[in-house]
Amino acid sequence: MLALVDCNSFYASCEQVFRPDLRGKPIVVLSNNDGCIVARNREVKALGIPGLEPYFKLEPLLKKHNVHVFSSNYELYADLSSRVMDVASSFSPDVEIYSIDELFLSLDGMKCDLNQYAKKIRKTIWRHVRVPVSVGVAPTKTLSKIANHTAKKYLGLKGVCILDNPKKWKSILKKIPISDVWGVGRRLTERLIECGVITASDLAQQSPESMRKLFNINIERTVRELNGEVCIPIEEEAEPRKQIFSTRTFGHRIYDLSELQQSISTYTTRACEKLRKQESLVNVATVFIQTSRFDDLRYLRSKIVRMPYATNDTGLIVNQLNRKVKDLFIKGLPYYKAGVGFIDLSNQYNQQMSLFDNHQPSRRTRLMEVVDSINSKKYGSIQLASNGINQDWKMRRLKRSPSYTTKWNEIPTIK
Repeated sequence: MLALVDCNSFYASCEQVFRPDLRGKPIVVLSNNDGCIVARNREVKALGIPGLEPYFKLEPLLKKHNVHVFSSNYELYADLSSRVMDVASSFSPDVEIYSIDELFLSLDGMKCDLNQYAKKIRKTIWRHVRVPVSVGVAPTKTLSKIANHTAKKYLGLKGVCILDNPKKWKSILKKIPISDVWGVGRRLTERLIECGVITASDLAQQSPESMRKLFNINIERTVRELNGEVCIPIEEEAEPRKQIFSTRTFGHRIYDLSELQQSISTYTTRACEKLRKQESLVNVATVFIQTSRFDDLRYLRSKIVRMPYATNDTGLIVNQLNRKVKDLFIKGLPYYKAGVGFIDLSNQYNQQMSLFDNHQPSRRTRLMEVVDSINSKKYGSIQLASNGINQDWKMRRLKRSPSYTTKWNEIPTIK
């Protein structure tokens, strides 16, 4: 059996951890530069306020209903996520962290009341982190996703749904639209509906082999999983990313080359941290700059950059990319967004070397290890001068709550 532990309205719930006065109140969280609504809690959804809509359009409606609005506080969300994962992981030796707000736990071999065990998981996470979660238990990942969805939808279940036999999950599958099945996207939903597959139950009744022929192997696996057959095992170690991107829109339009290069340096630094964390090197990268599609002067250009050798050296990569930014830059344009991408990666410890090829000097590798070690204790302690100091171009977060758990000067005080 598998348990899927999923945080309820995670971003909004994080905003309530240190603000208990907001529990039960409507909350929305905005995207970068306070552009769109990206997260809503149950109270906002009950008001009929839609998500993924521009904030300025819905601002009057939000004020009318006294909705509390927050900018995205990624530092707080990441820290609380790690705390939730640490607590939940204590309930199983086999764990797969699936995203920032959900993880799978293997319950194989556990001789206990599954319903009581799931309730204990919820209660323990609430006691330690004060983030509400729902727990769905079933034989497969796909069914545990449906169990979790059901636990959230029906308040009478009190956040826990156990689908431990075919009779239980078959009755639930009839109520689940095909668009809510894990792994079925919008386009696939349209094609399945054309074939008369309207609900999860309809999909479960299809022949796995015919679904593979009509669509692909992933749909075959989904059909089998909906019938209780395990096809997608727990992955305790996440696969290394094949590509790494770091992009952002600016807090205001940029006209200056030096500010543009500061942003590229900052984004590259972040991408390099992710690169080293998964023990990879980059061979080929890309860099782009662009204006907004709503501006009169529309401009989007990118460059492919091949590194002199496979590397994870932030200084070298920043130098290579900022040279190309200078070539891309046209004076007078209002730049709105920029980004970098590492598009050809290789394993740090498994390279095909040549006698005549250059390679990253060992002293630079050690330097990057020392920098990461220091920054792990206090992020941003060491950074490149090319990142800039004031960074006025950074994205707007005018409604950001304090970083209660990651900044000394923002730790909450008790009076």
